Amino acid sequence: MTASYPALRLRRTRASTWSRRLHAETVLTPADLIWPLFIAEGHGVEDPIASLPGVSRWSIDGIVARGREARDLGIPCIALFPNTPSHLRTDDGREALNPDNLMCRAIRALKDAVPEVGVLTDVALDPYTTHGHDGLVDAAGYVVNDATSEALVGQALTQAEAGSDIIAPSDMMDGRIGAIRTALEDGGHHNVQIMSYAAKYASAFYGPFRDAVGSRGLLKGDKKTYQMDSANAEEALREVALDLAEGADSVMVKPGMPYLDIILRVKSEFQVPVFAYQVSGEYAMIEAAVAAGAADRDAMVLECLMAFKRAGTSGVLTYHAAHAARLLGK
Repeated sequence: MTASYPALRLRRTRASTWSRRLHAETVLTPADLIWPLFIAEGHGVEDPIASLPGVSRWSIDGIVARGREARDLGIPCIALFPNTPSHLRTDDGREALNPDNLMCRAIRALKDAVPEVGVLTDVALDPYTTHGHDGLVDAAGYVVNDATSEALVGQALTQAEAGSDIIAPSDMMDGRIGAIRTALEDGGHHNVQIMSYAAKYASAFYGPFRDAVGSRGLLKGDKKTYQMDSANAEEALREVALDLAEGADSVMVKPGMPYLDIILRVKSEFQVPVFAYQVSGEYAMIEAAVAAGAADRDAMVLECLMAFKRAGTSGVLTYHAAHAARLLGK
């Protein structure tokens, strides 16, 4: 039993800043953030992405500088996504298996310069294919599962050998987590983590990301035969259960804010580390609201990130990571 008004006044503990801090149920720190970064070829390159205001593609020297910035801000991990030059994109995405590709060179440079910062790497073929899909396609344009999974295993091993700390398959092929885990174990990469994009939805919020990695104009059709239907929640729990059984160390829900219910259900059901990806469209919406004078960036960024933590995430991939870390460090 609890007291009733006026003996109980819930506003009492909200009356001062120190008391609000003392009674906060959820805590957000820079250690909860993963910073996604886009890699470009060249040296001294900072290439702003028009649909992601404030976000750029960086050449590897710039990526290293961002790695040092992450370390200094207390951000524990960065996520890498390459903008593969067009002449290296093929139908089979074979550049993904090149141990000297843009991704692998960036991994090595980061681990040499800032080994204390974790490196998460995307495993999927869309940055390497001419058709923009996450896997291999047959004559009818259907993304085939098992052959794609074999290619993803090779991609994951290539990245692990370059020094990746977390392999993050974002392709949504069936069975690929088990195949990658087996290959990592057999290859001696026992401490390389797998963060599975376990509940990745076919979403309208990915457009600016496709601009960033150069695949928007290449994509033929859509990704609805392998990414999840936004109408489904029970299916997400089945996807998560399968990936955990196959050896995922953590799971991701993507996009973020429109799927807070999925985050909560996954955390409640499995009690495992759950991450959210606050995707490019979510970032762009915040920046558009700020540009229109309809929102305060600082307040909105922190409120959104707190919502992810409140829903049960261990951390959030967000393009606002550096900005949020500075705010949290004040």
